[in-house]
Amino acid sequence: MNTADIAATRAIRRRATPTIAGALGAALMAGLLGACGEAPRLDACAWMKDPVDTVGRTVVLVDGSTSVSGSAGARDYAHGIGALLTSVVERKDTVSVGSFSGDSAQITWIAKDRSADWVKDNRNEINQKKRKQQAVSCLTDLVDKAGRAVPRSGGSNVLAALTAGASSLEGAAGRRSLLVLTDGLSTTGCADLRAAAFRDKSEIKAITRVCAARDETPSLTGVHLTLAGLGQPATDQPAPTAAQRTWLSNLWRGLCGAGKKAAPGTSCTLAPTAIGTAERSKPRKKPPQDPAVHYAQDRPETYELPGAALFDTNSSSVRPQALPVLNDVAVSARTTPGSRVTVLGYVDPRGRPDNNHQLSQARADAVKDVLTGLGVQRVTAHGRGLPTGCAKPDHTAGGGMTAEDKLQCDRRVDIEITRK
Repeated sequence: MNTADIAATRAIRRRATPTIAGALGAALMAGLLGACGEAPRLDACAWMKDPVDTVGRTVVLVDGSTSVSGSAGARDYAHGIGALLTSVVERKDTVSVGSFSGDSAQITWIAKDRSADWVKDNRNEINQKKRKQQAVSCLTDLVDKAGRAVPRSGGSNVLAALTAGASSLEGAAGRRSLLVLTDGLSTTGCADLRAAAFRDKSEIKAITRVCAARDETPSLTGVHLTLAGLGQPATDQPAPTAAQRTWLSNLWRGLCGAGKKAAPGTSCTLAPTAIGTAERSKPRKKPPQDPAVHYAQDRPETYELPGAALFDTNSSSVRPQALPVLNDVAVSARTTPGSRVTVLGYVDPRGRPDNNHQLSQARADAVKDVLTGLGVQRVTAHGRGLPTGCAKPDHTAGGGMTAEDKLQCDRRVDIEITRK
């Protein structure tokens, strides 16, 4: 190769070098941008997924019922509880977020065991502040996602959600916190409020007694419970009055034991938080229908109420002292799905024979009127006159009932609650 050939070859190599470098650079950039033509985004919440041993644990449950979500303007819990989420982050808790509905056994978990410990492996004060802000923002997004989740069943069972939330905190070390976001309008279970009067304390006491008798009151020992959003349904749902919101708050204070002396590490707080609304771009899908369970539906639950507790002698006017026990029966009837109620009146043999049936019917009708006034539907009343037998168990040591016991058992009112 002569001198001219060598010079030409070197020139070609010099011209080719930038072209190859450019091609390599373009290929590298294409690989970084990916097939979608966008730079990869970093997950600002990724650090929260790393497991960490924290001193506290918080569970956040969001009510997914129609009364909260509505069809157009849903309650915006995510951006209404900023102060509560900030407190969770300040404590550096491990957090789980889910939504609930009417099925007591089902919680839709959106995220489990997210660490809000913004200090772990992060000693730089500027970075700590940034992570603290990220944690609040990430939890806000999770709560928003829970609020938009389609519930697995219709209705709302707030007491069952409290039970499930408390159960998920069992075994956790340190502070155990449960934050439940709900309007408090249960439509299933012992606290079914669809026929509630929302008027006086006697109904609240009746509901708490019925829930305790059915063992549906949650065990919250060692749990710091906070309820937020009570009495604040969606904008397109019936709105309670101020007095009704107060009644609702008092009900949940009673059901969560706020008025009782709590065990150490236990509390129940009703957060006075005003929850705004978020407009929906399109209606949410309707939840599936609850499956029907058919068992023991024709076996009545019978309440035998002594006549002396209900009426004065030869009177068919219900005594005011009898209203608390009738309130208990009314709540039990209202919260028994598809129930029908039968009131049976009896009298003892001391009255006139020609008046026995009339008095027993009048007493049955009087009890029916009270139950109907307390929101019970499908009530029938029958006067039976003299009873054919007394089903009262024998409590005497000698094996026989006293004359007074027999009279009290005879002049009674039986209230039967039967499932459909």
